[in-house]
Amino acid sequence: MSYFLISVSNKTNLELCIKYALAGFTNSINGVWTFSEIDEGDFVSFLYGAKVFNLYRVERKFAIKDADRVGPWPPVTFKMSGHTYYFPFRISLKPLREFTESMIKPEFAYVAENLLLRGGYRKTHFQADLTTLQAVSQIGEPYKSPTFIFEEDFQEFEPLFVFDRKMSNPPQIFPFHEFILQSLIRHWLSQRENLQQIFNSLGLSALSAEDFEVLGEKAFPEGHVDILIKESSPKGYCKKLIAEIKMGALQKRDVEQLKKYMFELGEECEKGILIGRKVSKKVMKEAKNKMIDCFLYSFQNFDLQKQYSVSELLFNLQISRVD
Repeated sequence: MSYFLISVSNKTNLELCIKYALAGFTNSINGVWTFSEIDEGDFVSFLYGAKVFNLYRVERKFAIKDADRVGPWPPVTFKMSGHTYYFPFRISLKPLREFTESMIKPEFAYVAENLLLRGGYRKTHFQADLTTLQAVSQIGEPYKSPTFIFEEDFQEFEPLFVFDRKMSNPPQIFPFHEFILQSLIRHWLSQRENLQQIFNSLGLSALSAEDFEVLGEKAFPEGHVDILIKESSPKGYCKKLIAEIKMGALQKRDVEQLKKYMFELGEECEKGILIGRKVSKKVMKEAKNKMIDCFLYSFQNFDLQKQYSVSELLFNLQISRVD
């Protein structure tokens, strides 16, 4: 169970999202990444104009064919790039609480800090921690406003990913991207048995995976780390681990960057880990000197010419520590 704030591009789209209790993501790698990140049963709010709108639970995920001809949102053309986007990736929502709150409220401090350090939105979604969700669940009032069912004929599809870029055909088939890898690893670590396995391999068997939550990007003054693992209900002291993920080989610069993030977190940072496809002995030595652990990811039954769904990739994902 996770909580996300979904960025909305303009006021008209926000009103349509609220009217139909529906969210849509663009026919881009960012759109399919957001769609992959959010699961049925998760919680979301809308983010627009430095304000947060309402609380919803995700009821269903689906992707639709020929979405450029299916509303409720019109295609959007961005001035900077000139690219036009439409919304094939969608989630239907159950309204829970109704509110319009400023991002400067203490309840949204976790996300607001990320926004400030990133210099603005420039992202389709932000994952908040469970403390934020608990606070949001007590503001506003139970949802009473009417919502409408969006009714239009369309066909559905499941987005797939390929490792050979020549086989890609968005929005049905995307080339595998580091964003998707990050999402897969976050989901993998969110499974308690997997997280406990990581703790044990790090010599942290005294930690219980049940007491931790796994969050996406965490911003720092000098950049952002891909995954933050922290106690979900800290009391006086909050144990944290951070992970940086690379689709290819781990490099010395990755070790140096992660060490900076560990230093910023201070003594509450239990461990820093790097996850990549391969690592040289030279980089391994550098990581050990800086008290950083290296892990390798791989996929079982991997076929370069095959198309994979997110669920298939997650099922075949393996992560192992390098000694």
